[in-house]
Amino acid sequence: MEKILFIEDESALQETFGEVLKQEGYEVVKAMDGEAGLEMAKTQKPDLILLDLILPKLHGFEVLKKLKGDPETKEIPIIVLTNLEDMKDIENAIELGATTYLVKVNYSLDEVVSKIKKALGK
Repeated sequence: MEKILFIEDESALQETFGEVLKQEGYEVVKAMDGEAGLEMAKTQKPDLILLDLILPKLHGFEVLKKLKGDPETKEIPIIVLTNLEDMKDIENAIELGATTYLVKVNYSLDEVVSKIKKALGK
């Protein structure tokens, strides 16, 4: 079973996505802030990371930079799922190594799930 780490500080969103992803056959592990997310990426070794950018303790861009700079985690595909729509943010995330950049309000749960499947090569 493939494992997805969801780094998101909004618990309602975590619950909703967690349920949908479990129904799709994924194991979901959750982190509520950037620091916990970094730690879990190393200990849980997920197959994919869903990453919000606006996070407590450590901003999503910092998390992305550290994950991609670490030999243990640099190969994990990262989908940024955020409300930041600025082109600079999108370009920055892609330059730092994000696989995909999704603006929450523009995508349904089903669309996000299909992006996850695509990133995992399905």
